[in-house]
Amino acid sequence: MGVDEPGVPTLYDWAGGRTPIRRFLDAFYDRVEQDAELGPFFPGGVSEEHRAHVTDWWCEVLGGPATYTAEHGGYAHMLAHHRGLGITAAQRHRFASTMSLALDDAGLPADPEFRAAVVGYVEWGTRLAMHNSQPDAADVVGDAPVPRWGWGVAPPYEG
Repeated sequence: MGVDEPGVPTLYDWAGGRTPIRRFLDAFYDRVEQDAELGPFFPGGVSEEHRAHVTDWWCEVLGGPATYTAEHGGYAHMLAHHRGLGITAAQRHRFASTMSLALDDAGLPADPEFRAAVVGYVEWGTRLAMHNSQPDAADVVGDAPVPRWGWGVAPPYEG
């Protein structure tokens, strides 16, 4: 299922909008700052500006307002932040698992359909970021729209 199925809430709406998504990202970055493997990507900690911009990204990806595209340069800008980082498979995995824990920390919906969709995006996005971060990365798509993630094969279960 896509992002704009008639009668089906977006992942953004299902999550409760910007405030819970920001709470999730704050929980994630709070964990990252304490993590020996991920913390070094953010020397001195994760700034308020970074947290706010990534919140804009996630809101847009999950079907909310297109603020990241309108105000922060869209996909090409996000790609530029990851180029040359040399993210390892272990760091990618740690990032993805830490995001899953942060979803719990922030109290985002725990239904399996929502979590499968969000974790599906995390897996897709982190694998793409890892590939694009390699110094010798080939086939990097430099200009694309910000992805708009939907429910995939499991729409929300409403009992």
